[in-house]
Amino acid sequence: MSALAQAPPPATAAPGPADTFKTFLKVAGAIYGVGLLGFIVLTLLGVHGKAAAVASGTFQPTDEFRLDTWFAVGPVAFNKGVLYLLMAAAITVGLLLYVGRRLRDRPGRLQIVVETFYTFTRNLSYGNMEDDLAKKYFPLIATLFVFIYVSNLLGYIPLPINTGEKFTLLGLQIPSFQIYAADTNVAFPLMLSLGVFVLFTFEGVRHHGAVGFLKSLMPGGVKGAMVPLIFGIEVLSYFLRLVSLTVRLWANLLAGHLLIAFMGGELGVLVGQPLVSWFLLPAGVAIFLFEAVLIAGLQAFIFAILTSIYLGSSVTSH
Repeated sequence: MSALAQAPPPATAAPGPADTFKTFLKVAGAIYGVGLLGFIVLTLLGVHGKAAAVASGTFQPTDEFRLDTWFAVGPVAFNKGVLYLLMAAAITVGLLLYVGRRLRDRPGRLQIVVETFYTFTRNLSYGNMEDDLAKKYFPLIATLFVFIYVSNLLGYIPLPINTGEKFTLLGLQIPSFQIYAADTNVAFPLMLSLGVFVLFTFEGVRHHGAVGFLKSLMPGGVKGAMVPLIFGIEVLSYFLRLVSLTVRLWANLLAGHLLIAFMGGELGVLVGQPLVSWFLLPAGVAIFLFEAVLIAGLQAFIFAILTSIYLGSSVTSH
């Protein structure tokens, strides 16, 4: 009996991936449930209010993506796009610092999620780059993934940022609620893509030399009159990487937000039939959930893995 009394309690099993995923779904479901409810209510309330604007021709669906300057500090103009970038940057830095300070020898559920993410992004880097290059750029790949993912998720939370339309609450004029993502402005993904483009071009030139870098673009075995043609195609293909990175992120987020807006009520506003909005609302909810749960993370993953692939290929030859 004394031996049993002194025996340590049995160790509890660490939560597995299934438990972690269930926890993630509960948290995500709670967050997006609140956001989705607000989005639905505000959409339904706005159906009748925009009918007159549609009839007069003053309402345009694209106005929701227009960047009106709220105020300026020197050459920097602040608008909702800048606000979303600042929020995404602050949340990314705060999240990483919070996670870094809570790491323990005996991991809890949060640390298991973090370690899973670490392994995932590490495989993105080391699976597509040489070890020295992966060690150098792994922090960038992981940060890009988190930053873009956070920015995308923010784009599905309704916030009072639409200064073009306001409503009165307790005598105060408050900007209307809307969902907006920084990615829907092409300048944001373009600047991210341009930074990545400069990095893998720099690594290619540093590794091969200027002349060797140009030679590395050519596939092996091409000779004679085909050389100028193939070289021109390869150079064009190289610069299309910049376009590919930019357009893939921008177009997917913009198309998703337009679909949510139209199916969530704007199509009924445009045709002047509120019944259409009610009929299409379930489709709007389904698209909202699909975009928030899947597309937000998928587009961050695609940008991160393409960055890793392009950096890895910059120090190899065809």
